[in-house]
Amino acid sequence: MMALNGSHDFQLIIVLAMIAFISAILSAFWFSSIARNIFHDQQTVLREQHAQDRESFLKEAGEEKASAIEEKSQMQDMHARERERILLDAEREKSDILAESYKKIEKATRKAHAKANFKVGAAFATAVGAGGIMIFSQLVTIGVMLLVASGSGLSGYILRARQERLSYKKQALINGQRLLIEQTDMTALDNFKLKDKP
Repeated sequence: MMALNGSHDFQLIIVLAMIAFISAILSAFWFSSIARNIFHDQQTVLREQHAQDRESFLKEAGEEKASAIEEKSQMQDMHARERERILLDAEREKSDILAESYKKIEKATRKAHAKANFKVGAAFATAVGAGGIMIFSQLVTIGVMLLVASGSGLSGYILRARQERLSYKKQALINGQRLLIEQTDMTALDNFKLKDKP
């Protein structure tokens, strides 16, 4: 039976504490990843709901416009023009409301991304600091492993964030073009209807 002396016990305690600290850091990264995935799922559901709401708004606007055209053919010319002007104003207001809600969703998404980036940055700085401390306290192998792991994790996170930002900008551009095309088509249709009047 071998007796343990004080210096070996102290070194064992330090090594165990470092292992526990590394496990805590890795768990924090893991939980951060899980939370980020949950957040992205919620954002996807919110975007789908927004798309469905937008489609229902457009469908209602189409139905309202069809009923307005029927009434227009039965009314006098002056009343019909006034009604068309009111419908155009309502259509513009609806498109403004849709654009405003889209901006609000975009702002909330950017805010959530900023919070997530701060948390990941703080975890990365902690991991780098722990690696530096381990290198200086002669646990070079563990320190270098921790620095390499944290660096590769940060580079992966940066790459994924860049890809998401590029796809988000592309989607925003497509939505903006779609809104512009819809407004142009409505204006052209209304001008054509006004020209058809005797």
